[in-house]
Amino acid sequence: MAYLTFDFVPRDVKKIKTKYREIKTAIPNPQSVPVLKQLKKYEPRSMGGQPPIVWHRAEGFSVWDEYGNRWIDFSSGVLVANCGHLREEVKKEIVAQLEQGLIHNYCFPNVPRAELAKKLVSIAPEGFDKCFLLTTGAEAVENAIKIARTYGRKIGGDRKIGIVSFDNSFHGRTLGAQMAGGFPSLKEWIVNLDKDFHQVPFPDGYINEDTSFESFKSALKAKGVTPDMIAAVITEAYQGGIAGFADVEYMQKLRQWCTENKVLLIDDEVQAGFGRTGRMFAIEHYGIEPDIICCGKGISGGLPLSAVLGKSEFMDLYGPGEMTSTHSGNPLICRAALKSIELIIKEDLVGRSARLGEIFHRELNKIKDTYSDIIGAVKGKGLLAGILFRKAGTKTPDAEIAFKVVEKCFQKGLMVYAPLGPGGGTVKINPPLIIAEDAMLEGILVFQEVVQETLNS
Repeated sequence: MAYLTFDFVPRDVKKIKTKYREIKTAIPNPQSVPVLKQLKKYEPRSMGGQPPIVWHRAEGFSVWDEYGNRWIDFSSGVLVANCGHLREEVKKEIVAQLEQGLIHNYCFPNVPRAELAKKLVSIAPEGFDKCFLLTTGAEAVENAIKIARTYGRKIGGDRKIGIVSFDNSFHGRTLGAQMAGGFPSLKEWIVNLDKDFHQVPFPDGYINEDTSFESFKSALKAKGVTPDMIAAVITEAYQGGIAGFADVEYMQKLRQWCTENKVLLIDDEVQAGFGRTGRMFAIEHYGIEPDIICCGKGISGGLPLSAVLGKSEFMDLYGPGEMTSTHSGNPLICRAALKSIELIIKEDLVGRSARLGEIFHRELNKIKDTYSDIIGAVKGKGLLAGILFRKAGTKTPDAEIAFKVVEKCFQKGLMVYAPLGPGGGTVKINPPLIIAEDAMLEGILVFQEVVQETLNS
């Protein structure tokens, strides 16, 4: 899945100075080009897909380079900075832990780890009583798959190990996570693809218009897969590539089907959790409870942390030392996460996301209605939106227009990340949940100007 890439050629752009944006040099700044070239030389090509802006500082909902240019951040560092970049309260906890003199201790006990595990269990659905702390979202998914397969074999024998996921899904970059993912092009390198991973259509109502639960059962039947062969169904709470939610009735029937067939329902909340969609966990929009939740990104306010949440029945399948991770429960990161979660709850950033989200989506849908020939849909909830650009009059993703939109955005002081999703046609925007309303509206106005300019160019 090779998308378009930005070049490093500095371009003279219109100078901008507003309350929240400032562009006063060529973009990218000529002095930053050696850094960009150094990264290109020494890193894999795969790391070169984002806008060529060398970040120097990020606070709240703003990003600066070293040369005085300032952006409104509509990326949240890819859905990480839910409580804002480098909140002073989080910073103080990090400094305090440094001054205490402990930043790593493997799996030996520490107080922040104990407190964070308890806190995450307390905000999880009723009945969840265990928390396994990890480092990345993909690591959380890998362990959820491991737990589900172990549990499936325990209750149903060696045959019950199948993992069902959805077309166009994304669960991470490691082997198991990519086999669970729904992009075939990301699995071409896997010579011996695990035949017990199965994908079915995702009922988003746009790319796939069939949202009946019968389509789920029909897809499995066509593959010759029966419930006694399935350990778990894993789904993103919303599909990350398009910010698309599933049909509510479909999800409720899926929950019922999983219960009836002793299949675990794994909820991948790595992108979705901690208030992003106007709920603490996005799965709440469906009125159902999963069996396992995978968390990450927005959990810690900017440091690498993830978690698997579940019930003792399957979380305790492994004995002491059989399911661990080198940086699991890192005390410095756990302390930052505790403060981040405290801020999300204390400042009601979940409710704020829902309230601002209504304005956010109202204004974005106005843009869609104005430019409906090239924008097929605006997906998402809360402070999360996927704008699906299409070739006029079709549902075919238009990667070229999406790419130009992103390029013009960062040239105008609006930070967004590279297009993604099926065909590279989705521009996903998701500001920190603390963003000022007038800054959010300014960013949306910039986005509208960019769409108009892209059509005229």
